[in-house]
Amino acid sequence: MLLFFILGLFVHFVFFGSIFDIYFTSPLVHGMTPQFTPLPPPAKRLVLFVADGLRADTLYELDENGNSRAPFIRNIIMHEGSWGLSHTRVPTESRPGHVALIAGFYEDVSAVAKGWKENPVEFDSLINESKYTWSWGSPDILTMFAKGAYGDHVFTYTYDADSEDFGAHDVTKLDTWVFDKVKEFFHAARNNQSLFSKLNEEKIVFFLHLLGIDTNGHAHRPSSREYKDNIKLVDAGIKEMVSILEHFYGNDGKTAFIFTSDHGMTDWGSHGAGHPSETLTPFVTWGAGIKYPQKVSAQKFDDAFLKEWRLESWKRQDIHQADIAPLMASLIGVPFPLNSVGILPVDYLNNTDLFKAESMFTNAIQILEQFKVKMTQKKEVTLPFLFIPFKLLPESKQLNIVRKARSYIKQRKYDEAVSLCKELIHLALKGLSYYHTYDRFFLAINVVLGFLGWTSYASLLIIKSHFNLTRGVNKEVKKPSHLLSCSCIAIGVFVAFFLLLQGCPWTYYIYCLLPVPIWYAVLREFQVIQDFVTLLLTVPPSYFVGYLLVFILGIEILVLSFFYRHMLTAGLLAFAGWPFITQLWTRAKSISLSWIFFSLLLAVFPLMPVVGRKPDIFLVMGAGLLVLLLSLCVLTSLIKRKDSFINEELLLHLFQMLSIVLSMCVTYSTHSSLRKKQGLPLLNQIISWLILAFSLVLPLLSPTSLFERLFSILLSLMSTYILLSTGYEALFPLVLSCLMFVWIQAEQETLQQRGISCKQKVTSVRFTCSTDITQFRQLYLDDVRRAFFLVFFLVTAFFGTGNIASVNSFDLASVYCFLTVFSPFMMGALMMWKILIPFVLVMCAFEAVQLTTQLSSKSLFLMVLVISDIMALHFFFLVKDYGSWLDIGTSISHYVIVMSMTIVLVFLNGLAHLLTTKKLRFCGKPKSHLI
Repeated sequence: MLLFFILGLFVHFVFFGSIFDIYFTSPLVHGMTPQFTPLPPPAKRLVLFVADGLRADTLYELDENGNSRAPFIRNIIMHEGSWGLSHTRVPTESRPGHVALIAGFYEDVSAVAKGWKENPVEFDSLINESKYTWSWGSPDILTMFAKGAYGDHVFTYTYDADSEDFGAHDVTKLDTWVFDKVKEFFHAARNNQSLFSKLNEEKIVFFLHLLGIDTNGHAHRPSSREYKDNIKLVDAGIKEMVSILEHFYGNDGKTAFIFTSDHGMTDWGSHGAGHPSETLTPFVTWGAGIKYPQKVSAQKFDDAFLKEWRLESWKRQDIHQADIAPLMASLIGVPFPLNSVGILPVDYLNNTDLFKAESMFTNAIQILEQFKVKMTQKKEVTLPFLFIPFKLLPESKQLNIVRKARSYIKQRKYDEAVSLCKELIHLALKGLSYYHTYDRFFLAINVVLGFLGWTSYASLLIIKSHFNLTRGVNKEVKKPSHLLSCSCIAIGVFVAFFLLLQGCPWTYYIYCLLPVPIWYAVLREFQVIQDFVTLLLTVPPSYFVGYLLVFILGIEILVLSFFYRHMLTAGLLAFAGWPFITQLWTRAKSISLSWIFFSLLLAVFPLMPVVGRKPDIFLVMGAGLLVLLLSLCVLTSLIKRKDSFINEELLLHLFQMLSIVLSMCVTYSTHSSLRKKQGLPLLNQIISWLILAFSLVLPLLSPTSLFERLFSILLSLMSTYILLSTGYEALFPLVLSCLMFVWIQAEQETLQQRGISCKQKVTSVRFTCSTDITQFRQLYLDDVRRAFFLVFFLVTAFFGTGNIASVNSFDLASVYCFLTVFSPFMMGALMMWKILIPFVLVMCAFEAVQLTTQLSSKSLFLMVLVISDIMALHFFFLVKDYGSWLDIGTSISHYVIVMSMTIVLVFLNGLAHLLTTKKLRFCGKPKSHLI
């Protein structure tokens, strides 16, 4: 059993990891030659302002009085520079946003997951190519580019990480700190000859990272007064910075300014996914080399923003976020970042047509260099007769386009040259994508073969263990033929040799060789397959097809629930009718009515808004009061039912009720304190962490009788969940647990209907560490329904209060009782535990179902794995790398979630077993429990 679970974990870790090799490999290549425009640049220096988390609409729109929140920036749009929208990509987080801005490429998600402050992959950037760069702002962002730079020409000034406190009285201090330090810097430069001479060099960059807006957005939401006032502060600060710089350089007209954002923010104060509020960011630029405002009579866009913002008369020029890097490089005359895939937006440049054409040509050659290196790398590790080159851009066409573009420039046909260079860029980018995904189909085929093999093997184990297929037939058990063994070994050797010749990474060996032993194990059971098919042929076709259709329909509902939460409501409504299609309604009306009531009540949650979008502290308090009321009822019932009630048990129950009260007080107090901008009280923080620490220990002190232990687990986990709640979701675990209690009783009733005697009532069943194998029975078709119920309840636990397939569904306000200082991994861990709490409650109930229905946990767990793996295979085929970035990100996250769920199930099964069976003693004294 243990060996099987270890093997299962390994297989699922491989399937989980495969998605990163297939879809999330680094797009970077090395070995290109730096390319720069061979003409004098228009600017000597560049100033980059990045307002972290700033939404485009909030900046550009007018307030209720018809005034701009950013009068200086709006004045730039109307009188001095050019503007538009910058379209970002998923994931809309700070690291990939800044990499796209400054390095010109879209960093893969696997690199984002490796760290916030280090460079997981080496890449070139504008900062690295500059002669000197001075930067001020967050340590999470600035150090990332400083450590990736060569030499000692990058200077960073950062505040302490503890300053990034969402509960601080005034987080605009993060921006005022930057502005104050820049003022001090230029003031000191006048008395420092060495610094003064550096500042008067060419090709220098000033980078101001402004984090206040993002922090206010997380803490108070983008619609808040704090967020909008922060925009006013940033606007005033930029105006002052521009004045200081112009004065320092004597208004020499050689400074270019760019103002933008790394990502936007949803209405509920989060980001990470592909909602327009996250992907649309402002872009305003002015100064040396930048076009002045262009008045137009009409503009055609798919949106109505121009009218809303009253900017219809000023030409809007939208760009992609990666296009900003080549624009900045062109303005100050440094080589384009080597890994940049951005396309120079020449319409922003106020320069000669020759300069625009030469800059565009440089851009095309720079991207073509990446294409050539990528093609060479792939060609070197592929057998000549298997290599399929990118047909749209052969070497002859490359040379032809380059020659023709250069000829157009010499003939002063600059528009034709620019157009031809853009064509070359688009072809080269397609070619880069082609070679980047060259092995994708090959890897996908192997992963699918592994999936099918593993699912078949797990199904065969269930069939072999619980179906007497050869009953009444005298058959000799055949040993696997040597031909099968030799064939599998030969296939394995051939595959390994093939991969070795192509110089494939070691992970390819795992993906390609893993299906071989799995299918060998399946084919060894050929006799079982044959007997099972024979058995199926004896089943009436209508009966078989009916059950198959019901099974497929159930799987499809589970899959659709990942896309549409209301499908969970449809499923729960169907569950409510379950007692009517069985004899449960006639035999146990009270249980049936309870099942219907709680199924319908739980069905309401998927129809509610996603958690965090409409916070309501009073609903959290209401949930706490309901838990306390339920606790009093249970306590009264236990005292009446028991002949004697042990003091320690009463003390434990009262202590758990006290923890619920404390959680309510801490949550309300913290909410009030943060609303008054007084920060997170230290006492609240200490109590919160103590409640979290004790929540997994207290249930182990309770009696092991089924009802008492499960209720103790509910009380402990609810105390933590209340601390992590911001609204109606606090009621969710309570309703879910009530349905789980009814499920346990209903399953025992359905078992008795089949004529299987249950030795104990639910109230007298105890969890035990040792399992009596003699009590296990064979599987029935109804057990497949039990496994499906579990998977459905797990999916409901996952999506019941929000579609967390999207990163932006996480609400940082959930963790404010524990910490308010920005710490991505600690905050992520706390939010992950919040997600897992309903999981744990369902798994503990499943432990009880296994116990009361006398079914082997291995058999039920295998059925759950088979159902989960079929879902995972669905999502594997649904993964896409085309369409909108929201579609791409969602499709990948669905596969990752369902695979994570399968892996986590193994650990949660162990945790549930520990929570339900382990018993800690008070002071080491054994206790007797009277029923």
